Amino acid sequence: MFPDLPTNLAALLFGYLLGSIPFGLVLTKMAGTQDLRTIGSGNIGATNVLRTGNKGLAAATLLLDALKGTLAVLVASRWGEQAAVIGGLGAFLGHLYPVWLKFNGGKGVATFLGVALGLAWPGALVFAVVWLGVAALTRYSSAAALAASAATPVALWAMGRGAAAELLIALAVMLWFKHRPNIERLMAGTEGKIGQKS
Repeated sequence: MFPDLPTNLAALLFGYLLGSIPFGLVLTKMAGTQDLRTIGSGNIGATNVLRTGNKGLAAATLLLDALKGTLAVLVASRWGEQAAVIGGLGAFLGHLYPVWLKFNGGKGVATFLGVALGLAWPGALVFAVVWLGVAALTRYSSAAALAASAATPVALWAMGRGAAAELLIALAVMLWFKHRPNIERLMAGTEGKIGQKS
């Protein structure tokens, strides 16, 4: 009745396990810094790693968190376009809700970018351009992420990439949900700026 169900479940599970690797936490522990969850926003992503003052670790975290989204899509794409989309969803869910950290993960910005890159690289380009532009104007990583995640599925939809756009709309909703505290701080004018140490 559901011939693709085993394949799609495999893609989801593979993506989830890959996405749930907390690279920010792993890298900072290896570098001997204090527990990433006790500084700044407490988030395990690249922006909070940057608050440790180690730009190299922050860049590595950004790259690895993005690549796990891309890899999940590319591996799952061997089973078809639908599996690729589901693999990307799994990676994003794994990053947000990793089983290893009691389902308390990151906010998904880099992994969103990585999934977009795997599914439709023009979407990743749109994300990067919007993120860089908003970040340069405001110095707020969260504002840049919110704007870029909203712009990307719209751009992909306009390009005729419906399946990728639909997934990224869902991911953007989850990303915005995870950014609720940031949105509140942005509105209150108390949000930390890029490069600001804990």
